[in-house]
Amino acid sequence: MKHYVGDNVVDIHQTDNSIQSVIGKYVTLTKLEGRDESLIVCNIGDVVYKFNNWLRKIPRVKPFYAVKCNDDCVVLKILADLGANFDCASRAEIQKVLSMGVCPSRIIYAHPCKQSSMIRFAAENNVEMMTFDNESELHKLKSLFPTAKLVLRILPSSNFKVLCDLGIKFGVNPVNAIHLLRAAKSLNLDVMGVSFHVGSGCQDPEAFAEAIQQARMVFDQGRDIGFNMTLLDIGGGFPGHARAPVSFDDYCFQISQVVNMALDKHFPAEESVEVIAEPGRYMVASAFTLAVNVISKRIEARGQHGEKGEITDPVVMYYVSDGIYGSFNCLQNDHAAEVKIKPVKYVDVSDMTFESSMWGPTCAGEDCILTNVQLPMLEVNEWFYVENMGAYTIAAASTFNGMQNPRCVYYCVADVWFDVYPEKVNNGALACIPYLRKGQSLQDTFETASKLSSENNIIFDE
Repeated sequence: MKHYVGDNVVDIHQTDNSIQSVIGKYVTLTKLEGRDESLIVCNIGDVVYKFNNWLRKIPRVKPFYAVKCNDDCVVLKILADLGANFDCASRAEIQKVLSMGVCPSRIIYAHPCKQSSMIRFAAENNVEMMTFDNESELHKLKSLFPTAKLVLRILPSSNFKVLCDLGIKFGVNPVNAIHLLRAAKSLNLDVMGVSFHVGSGCQDPEAFAEAIQQARMVFDQGRDIGFNMTLLDIGGGFPGHARAPVSFDDYCFQISQVVNMALDKHFPAEESVEVIAEPGRYMVASAFTLAVNVISKRIEARGQHGEKGEITDPVVMYYVSDGIYGSFNCLQNDHAAEVKIKPVKYVDVSDMTFESSMWGPTCAGEDCILTNVQLPMLEVNEWFYVENMGAYTIAAASTFNGMQNPRCVYYCVADVWFDVYPEKVNNGALACIPYLRKGQSLQDTFETASKLSSENNIIFDE
């Protein structure tokens, strides 16, 4: 069964199979097509689960998905249809979200230091909500977008363990926030709220409690000056997969307790302050699995050769179809310590493994994915796969050395898909573009649906 999201096919599976079997299916199809480029396989159901889990655990906090984490158009559309809002950091990201019919009020331009041309674009498209953390930004906004709804980004405490500390680059010390608030007031600009970001991959939920307390202080300062403060943005930093230092299930439970208690204390519900967050990797990290093809291999002797010249203690070097200039850039750019490689073909746990290293497809000597790992012996044209590759991977991949990025394929379990898109189709036919749930529309949605229905003798119920 297949459905479509724009021009992208989503395979509908009747049962929830293991990721190894799903990857195996797509690898087999790829081989039959005579192709050998990398695949990145997206489980739409995982994205749906994460979004719904967020709503269950932290119902007061509206998610604004961080587009920079993974701007895949299918992911964006699914999240839009589920009711998510969006954190954009550039003109291109704003344009991509708006092109899906998302209302500008569902976007926060969450970049404290913006190019003038991008501010003008936001103004032209009524994307009013945006962050700032310095006085020069205020003067730009006064000139280019004086009616913008501004959110002051503060710098939270750095006493907590995070994967990536963003405080080095963004955020004003809460002690100095009053000066920016006064500057904004003198320029007759509208400051509507306070934001913070505890750091990407935060491993201590208490970081949010402390930052919320600091935000309350700045919030009150803004009100004392005369601003109508109505928004609190608690940023991102939420882990996205079970192998994170703190798993998302455990972390969601912990953070929901911490955040909910801190909000009740400092921003009680009766105050009617809108609370938002900017989850990125939480929504997509575990939804994507990368499959790489073994394009070559070399076996070297770690020690002496045998009496007949045979290799007695082999070290295997695998060369695969993606590397650190592509999807594995997360090893350098996203502070990932390592990735866990698994063979697609079934391997008995008792099978012998060999000291191995894994290398990307470019000519660069630095293009090394793993330097020392135990792997079974695989041949050229066999495949490995890596789970949890949805965050800050393909979004930051390059085509250095002319190497192509992975081909994306999408699947979803039927029950989950039809819960999101409960369209009524006669004759059991499923080759249709789903209608959008929240009122957004793609220009070709109905035209393409009509065309498909006539070609496949499908009747769409109104």
